[in-house]
Amino acid sequence: MRAMILAAGLGQRLRPLTEHLPKALVSVAGKPLIEYHIDKLGAVGIGELVINTCWLGELIERRLGDGAAFGVCIQWSREVEPLETGGGIRRALPLLGPAPFVTVSADIWSDYGYSRLPHALSSTTLAHLILVPNPPHNPGGDYSLDAAGIVRPCDPGEASFTFSGLGVLAPELVTDFPDGAVFPLRDALRRAIAAGAVTGEVYAGLWSDVGTPERLTALEQQLARGAAAMTQCRGERRI
Repeated sequence: MRAMILAAGLGQRLRPLTEHLPKALVSVAGKPLIEYHIDKLGAVGIGELVINTCWLGELIERRLGDGAAFGVCIQWSREVEPLETGGGIRRALPLLGPAPFVTVSADIWSDYGYSRLPHALSSTTLAHLILVPNPPHNPGGDYSLDAAGIVRPCDPGEASFTFSGLGVLAPELVTDFPDGAVFPLRDALRRAIAAGAVTGEVYAGLWSDVGTPERLTALEQQLARGAAAMTQCRGERRI
């Protein structure tokens, strides 16, 4: 299985951090966001990666190269103008091949384990989404999930969840869109959801859409507290 890391965004909400740095290279706890995903994908045997770039993409390529330093193989899908999430995936299909692939937004951070992803998509569905409880910046959520794990549009009478930016997609999800089209992934998902062809699961662990300096600070503080608690726990065990 291959994976695509979406790294072509302008990162406008993260300014001034992203005026001279692509958001994929913004560091959390001393490590660029995108490298967390590369390490986790490689750890579960997903070593063929496609990364799309646009804004300051040459800095990402210079940092990661062909992926050999990380034990993976990276191919680059370069966009002259941002094609948004769906358009970026559509443009990269020749590099991704005909089989389902993992997709992850470079600007999220999560402790979700990736080992389940290669087996998450059934032969009768077009996408499997990792959903999370709604964060403060998206209180209304994106989707609902029925008892069978089928993703539905938000229903006022049901619990709603937010798409984490992580999932598994079949290429057929976006092949009806022309190459070069500019569209968000949610447009393709909307049609597949209407056909009952999208499944999902809810992950209640640590997750952050690192979309603003404030969220970045909050995440780093949360990770620091967790590291301190772990250190204290190890000290108590030695005693």
